[in-house]
Amino acid sequence: MISVQSLYKQFGELEVLKGIDLNVEQGKVVVVIGPSGSGKTTLLRCLNILETPTSGKVEIEHQSLDFSEKVSSNKIASFRRLTGMVFQSYNLFPHMTALQNVMEGPITVKKEAKSKVEDRARMLLEKVGLGDKLDFYPFQLSGGQQQRVGIARALAMEPKVMLFDEPTSALDPELVGEVLRVMKELAQEGMTMVVVTHEMKFAKEVADEVIFMDDGRIVEKGKPAEIFENPKADRTKQFLRMIESGV
Repeated sequence: MISVQSLYKQFGELEVLKGIDLNVEQGKVVVVIGPSGSGKTTLLRCLNILETPTSGKVEIEHQSLDFSEKVSSNKIASFRRLTGMVFQSYNLFPHMTALQNVMEGPITVKKEAKSKVEDRARMLLEKVGLGDKLDFYPFQLSGGQQQRVGIARALAMEPKVMLFDEPTSALDPELVGEVLRVMKELAQEGMTMVVVTHEMKFAKEVADEVIFMDDGRIVEKGKPAEIFENPKADRTKQFLRMIESGV
């Protein structure tokens, strides 16, 4: 479903990704953990080409992009439609209601009929527990509710893969659960997901595979029980000890 081969990304002289190889099977949930600055977010942004890799190959479903050669903007646009991205910040349009925010992408990008899109948008907002908030503007919603609108907005584009970049990091602790609950339901429904998060409980409960990144490399990967209960790499052990001690 997702295949990443020898992925490198540089910003000027700073090498942020240093040869990432990754495979994600259809319907699986991969959770990426690691310290700040390890390259986790850059990896996600390279998967949907918000950042253009310096070199390497990225494949999703049956579309692939090889960055050893120049890739056309049309190819990138087509590729990007395979993914839905949920960011740390909600990035909702402040002048649009929840319903309008969810409808915007399919109408403007995919040129779908408004009536068809509206039915799907209503269903998706119902799905994320916001069926009674269709006509609310972002300023009328809590952070958790805004993030759930963001998830519905990404799903409205009917992606093959959902990418989550620390979706709960900007939320008050009591609002985290409502977003994680929606993500768990998506996982149970078989959505292919790559999730960057500091929520270790979520990783233990939902992930099919956990990847630990540090310094632009994948240090270790395995089943949640393997990573959390019996990590092999010293760097993984050190990171998990710091997480457990709350440092």
